[in-house]
Amino acid sequence: MKFLRPTIADMQGYVPGFQPDDVASWIKLNTNENPYPPSPKVVAAILAELGSDGASLRTYPSASSQKLREAAGELYGFDPSWIIMANGSDEVLNNLIRACAGQGQDVGYVHPSYSYYATLAEIQGATICTYGLTDDFRIEAFPRFYHGKVFFLTTPNAPLGFAYPLEYVESLAQNCGGLLVIDEAYADFAEGNALELVMKYENVVVTRTLSKSYALAGMRLGLAIARPEIIAALDKIRDHYNLDRLAQAACVAALQDQPYFRESCRKIIATREWFTRELIAIGYDVIPSQANFVFASSADKNGKRIYDGLYERKILVRLLSDPLLAHGLRISIGTQTEMEATLAALKSIG
Repeated sequence: MKFLRPTIADMQGYVPGFQPDDVASWIKLNTNENPYPPSPKVVAAILAELGSDGASLRTYPSASSQKLREAAGELYGFDPSWIIMANGSDEVLNNLIRACAGQGQDVGYVHPSYSYYATLAEIQGATICTYGLTDDFRIEAFPRFYHGKVFFLTTPNAPLGFAYPLEYVESLAQNCGGLLVIDEAYADFAEGNALELVMKYENVVVTRTLSKSYALAGMRLGLAIARPEIIAALDKIRDHYNLDRLAQAACVAALQDQPYFRESCRKIIATREWFTRELIAIGYDVIPSQANFVFASSADKNGKRIYDGLYERKILVRLLSDPLLAHGLRISIGTQTEMEATLAALKSIG
């Protein structure tokens, strides 16, 4: 179409996980959602903000999301000037490219990891540089010094689930001329994180989401932590009122209810470890995961066969189109009951 930029007309859009209309009739393990509800304090905060007549919705929300920045700063140990809140972490990822990478400039990431990075870079007209993985889950052929504008590192990796050691991530920060964006969407399920590197290196940005560990995928909440100069630049280009009133109320309540958050993560991690052991016992290969999902493959390495068998039994998992990943499935961790049903289905599929 003549009105469109050629890049946009020709590109392939990102395809998110399938969301069935009759979701209650499925065991839904395909989009890494939290199987448990958010904190009751979140629900109370949303209702309080809404009020009996919804009158608060007629006025704009806080443009700066200052209370959210303060709550996140208190939790993570940063001044609020180091934090920006976002409409999901995807908004921050997009704006980091917009702020740093122009037409034809390099944006890099590990393949396989979050494929949406490529879409965001293509929209901007940036040049995409991908790097593979070695057998021991290190970046293959990473340059001695990376001259690109932005490099995205997903840790724990999605869709594989492993996490990079902190010392390895630090070595990457030292060898990046541009920003090293450490995408920690799943860090709350992992043994560690890279927040300390934000203080040590001016080129490090850490992004987080409340979709997974805080069970707020439906509210679209994310954040980034970086040097104040970077945060100030991101503030310039974000939407003025990027978080609505209800989302802001939910975010503060969720971040402040750490006992509920920790218990939710504990249950998911315990179920993940149990499910991993059981999968291995029936002959599956499973990459050790530090996320709220596992990547597993059957003995015949036929992900489509297993996917179809689960689909017939009303169990949704993620079969990825990338040929590198077609041998296996990404399976989100649900409740213990859901995972027991999934395991029984896998045994019957054979």
